[in-house]
Amino acid sequence: MRALDAGVPAMLLEVDRVTEPVDDLVDKLRRYSDWFELLAPKADANKERAARGAAVHDFRLWSRIYPPTGREGYVPVAFVVTGKTAVQRESRMRRLEQVARTYFAGASYPGRSAGITAVDYHRAVPAVVTELERITADPAGVAGAVWRRLGRQEWQSLPEALDNPDGDRLYAAQRKEARDRRAEREAKRPVCARCGAKCSDERWQQVRQSSWPVKWDDLCGECAKESVARAEAERAAQRLAEDVAATSAAEAETSRARGLFRRLG
Repeated sequence: MRALDAGVPAMLLEVDRVTEPVDDLVDKLRRYSDWFELLAPKADANKERAARGAAVHDFRLWSRIYPPTGREGYVPVAFVVTGKTAVQRESRMRRLEQVARTYFAGASYPGRSAGITAVDYHRAVPAVVTELERITADPAGVAGAVWRRLGRQEWQSLPEALDNPDGDRLYAAQRKEARDRRAEREAKRPVCARCGAKCSDERWQQVRQSSWPVKWDDLCGECAKESVARAEAERAAQRLAEDVAATSAAEAETSRARGLFRRLG
């Protein structure tokens, strides 16, 4: 199914009369997904494995047969459910969503700890569902908000349902935000007052978590260690000097006492 003038890419259409098991619908998605993974003749498998994002599709067979969708992911699959009752149709679409998530949900981009929530749809099958009864009841027909992307809650127009606002565009924006946060954080990172090097995360956190200010808080970890070692060495040398002085004084006092006894004797 194609409607390029309406902004609808090539789509695969499945009409479901609520007569076959939901597992059969899931199996169809699985077979579509497997077919989309097939390499084109003479495609370099090593380059395909190394490809990232949309570039991976350049090596696949489907891209030689279907025109580009202009969106992330494989060729979309639309399930049009009809027949039975509205409750049964809704239950069927909900069950399909629960069981087929492996094929349409996409994968998380790296960087969750940095606040990245975007989804990588490049190896997912965009799956949308609708009801023939819903289409015929809407004044706009198939152009109305009668489509629901599996994994979403709202009913949308087909172009909206096939769009991926939480995909590459969000990933690019979140990566920029993460870089800006890192840059802002780096600008606040303390610089060692002695060597001029920036403090490590461990040292920075150590200073911030300290309840009492310490003499070497303005130094990096290495310089602080050297200062502590030097101070300990100086204290040890001072204690040794004091011990030697005390010993010498005691010996001198003992010597004077012996001389006094000899004179008295």
